[in-house]
Amino acid sequence: METMDIKLLSMLIVYGLLAIPVALSFFFRLGNLKEIVIAVLRMTGQLAVMGFYLDFMFRLQNAWINFGWVLLMIAIANFSVNKNAGLKTRHFFAVLFAGLTIGSFSVLAVFVFLAVRPVPFYNARYLIPISGMIIGNCMRANVISLERFYSSIRKNEKEFMTYLLMGATLREATLPYLREAIKPALAPTIATMATLGLVSLPGMMTGQILGGSSPLVAIKYQIAVMIAIFSGIIVSCVINIFFSMRIAFNEYQVLKRELFRGK
Repeated sequence: METMDIKLLSMLIVYGLLAIPVALSFFFRLGNLKEIVIAVLRMTGQLAVMGFYLDFMFRLQNAWINFGWVLLMIAIANFSVNKNAGLKTRHFFAVLFAGLTIGSFSVLAVFVFLAVRPVPFYNARYLIPISGMIIGNCMRANVISLERFYSSIRKNEKEFMTYLLMGATLREATLPYLREAIKPALAPTIATMATLGLVSLPGMMTGQILGGSSPLVAIKYQIAVMIAIFSGIIVSCVINIFFSMRIAFNEYQVLKRELFRGK
């Protein structure tokens, strides 16, 4: 069973749905009409380029190109993490890139080599989409955990310094703030796993069913992917907090405020 194609005319009809949010934005003077148009144009252009490139990769099946693309996705995600977590990229890029790579590749290796076992193991049809889901979710979680971790320390600097003066090591003094940072980073994924299949059907599962896969096969893939995503999130968040601490604090265990954006 093949997926039914969406013809050009049908796509134009789908784009016509945008008239509703555009009209509401104009009517209520939300002031985001420009952002809506730019977002839709960027989405269309980026996905079109991605579609052609993935088609090329699927046919080529080159290990270097496939893994190079995964590393490029990690690098782009890393830029986003630095920017949105309030970190200056030139100081934190290398260590956070290492953390995202370890977190992503560790669970990706288990998923690819032990669970799915595609032939060849670098099959782009499996490697690229699954990597994208893991890296994308790790990116969002790392933004939350890193921003929360360092903002909590800055807001509670007297408390933090008291821990140090009482003899705590840097790791011991930052442990309460690490807990505060990791919990909200994990919360959205935990909530998603708890309601999966009840509130909504996830995108990957829906895509596989539309593509002709058995619902039971799609469910197994979705469960495996969610576990991989959750594992990648917690591994990358913890590693990146510890890695970034090596740069964020000076030899006196004082936070280097100049390494943070607008602080």
